[in-house]
Amino acid sequence: MAQFTLYNKHSTPPNSDSTRVDCEHVPLCSINDVQLRFLVPDDLTEVRQLCQEWFPIDYPLSWYEDITSSTRFFALAAVYNLAIIGLIVAEMKPYRNVNKEVIANMGDSDELYTRLSGFPMQDKGILPDSMGRSADVGYILSLGVHRSHRRNGIGSLLLDALMNHLTTAERHSVKAIFLHTLTTNQPAIFFYEKRRFTLHSFMPYYYNIRGKGKDGFTYVNYINGGHPPWTLLDHIKHYASKVRHTSSLCAWVAGRVQQVVRWFYHKLLTRFNFIE
Repeated sequence: MAQFTLYNKHSTPPNSDSTRVDCEHVPLCSINDVQLRFLVPDDLTEVRQLCQEWFPIDYPLSWYEDITSSTRFFALAAVYNLAIIGLIVAEMKPYRNVNKEVIANMGDSDELYTRLSGFPMQDKGILPDSMGRSADVGYILSLGVHRSHRRNGIGSLLLDALMNHLTTAERHSVKAIFLHTLTTNQPAIFFYEKRRFTLHSFMPYYYNIRGKGKDGFTYVNYINGGHPPWTLLDHIKHYASKVRHTSSLCAWVAGRVQQVVRWFYHKLLTRFNFIE
């Protein structure tokens, strides 16, 4: 795997002949001539224009201001020839905060931003209650690639960067990464399923696009030992496995006892014969 460099927009890009400053290397899939860097406030206009082209949702200006300036977000750009051609925005939150900021309507920009900061009720069951008390989750708010650069691995490059970021020892508390997508967005669904995201829930009328309600899906990828809540079937399988293990253990113990008894009996007979 090649080494890709995360660099600051105001520093020299990695391919320049000039001296580079303070760069952090992250192992990613190799794509020539593409660099990764975090968003900065100067990107606001460019990012806003790209998102308006890529996505049917009209994000409010405050959202662009936050993702280009706040360290609360993991906002990473794929850059080619000094232009942004791909983007991923994610946020890490304690799982116990899921569903605390849900609203019923997405009619205006302020409500949309509130919705982006929370999660729908269907997302409550992503983790078991016992794990969720101390776990964090990563929420992908946005992932897009410029139309002329799609199917070149750039989406995977950005997603890999996020996965690498969340699977370090320092972020072991993050047990799941999840996202929402339109049920009609087949390319996105295929992409995420290929990357081991699994369907978690169906959300009727989750999106409000041009005044019309659109259905959505929640997709989840479990990391750092995270797993979904157990179903009744999972509990049955678990206890059946314990019974099998216990039976095997009992059989092993019984076998060892038989061996000891036989050994003791053999020694006893040998000693008896010797005395005779």
